[in-house]
Amino acid sequence: MIDTGYYDEKELKALGLKSCGKNVLISKDARIIGPQNVEIKNNVRIDGFTIIAAMNGYLKLENFIHIGSYCFLACGSGVHMKDFSGLSQGVKIYSSTDDYSGESLTNPTVPDDFKNIFSGPVTLEKHVIIGTSSSILPNLSIGEGSSVGAHSLVTKNLEPWGVYFGTPARRIKDRSKKLLELEKKLNDG
Repeated sequence: MIDTGYYDEKELKALGLKSCGKNVLISKDARIIGPQNVEIKNNVRIDGFTIIAAMNGYLKLENFIHIGSYCFLACGSGVHMKDFSGLSQGVKIYSSTDDYSGESLTNPTVPDDFKNIFSGPVTLEKHVIIGTSSSILPNLSIGEGSSVGAHSLVTKNLEPWGVYFGTPARRIKDRSKKLLELEKKLNDG
């Protein structure tokens, strides 16, 4: 038997995920903290050296999702990726973050009474793709069909069907909807 580097079906069951559908590939080099809070549907691949921190909150991955290597998902307030969404290598998603203004103390070693945590779920709607090394901050939604270019910083909700880029991410043009025809062909297939 050839070791592909991904857990087989039996090994996936042993991970203790809340739910796991069919055709799921999780790299043996990925780390899932809090697997009981992770729901995965069908046709999902999580590549190596990705870290999913879901000891609090949740991670919901719907269908046809890819998470590239070296991603970090801080799911304390929840992360939801809908059908056909994906993360390129090195993407960071934070559903909670410290206050960087200097008005409070920061880092996990400090008691909560001395910190000001900014939290809220992060949702990637259908057909969202996030470019390599981008960061997404808490409490926002990226609209259906949007793409975010490499090395971008998403700090607020993004409207559907846009191409966004920059720090902070700004809409630079509309995104084609041709992929909806391809989705229909795949589903009718």
